[in-house]
Amino acid sequence: MAKLIQGKRIGRNARIRVGCSAAIFDPGREHILLTRRRDNGLWCLPGGAVDPGESAAEACVREVFEETGLAVEVVRLIGVYSSPHTVIEYHDGNRYQLIALSFEARINGGELGISDETSECGYFTCDQIDSLELMANHRQRIEDAFANQAEAFIR
Repeated sequence: MAKLIQGKRIGRNARIRVGCSAAIFDPGREHILLTRRRDNGLWCLPGGAVDPGESAAEACVREVFEETGLAVEVVRLIGVYSSPHTVIEYHDGNRYQLIALSFEARINGGELGISDETSECGYFTCDQIDSLELMANHRQRIEDAFANQAEAFIR
């Protein structure tokens, strides 16, 4: 299980990891798809690490399919998140400063379901999300997705 650690420029002592997440809305843009992780029980946007040899958009599409069974296409970049004051520490002691790209994605196939990485999935409103136990670094991404700003956020 991974945990977030914060501190002034703590990223200096970590490796860089590039990741992505997908904001998938219902047709009315009132609900957003979240998944519940099996490893820590927290809710988050579907997503994960970019593998060598793939683009960030390809990683986003792959991760969404692996975690939800949905086939998606990337529509736009919502934001770039790269705080040097936060690292993710894994059970093996490795620490990573995450550079995350959050995309809006549109469903074009597949069937929504759970996976070996997710125990639940569902669509939630902003009000419903307030009562969920979220991965801390996903709250800002979700807020930015609902803001529906034309330009990407740089955070």
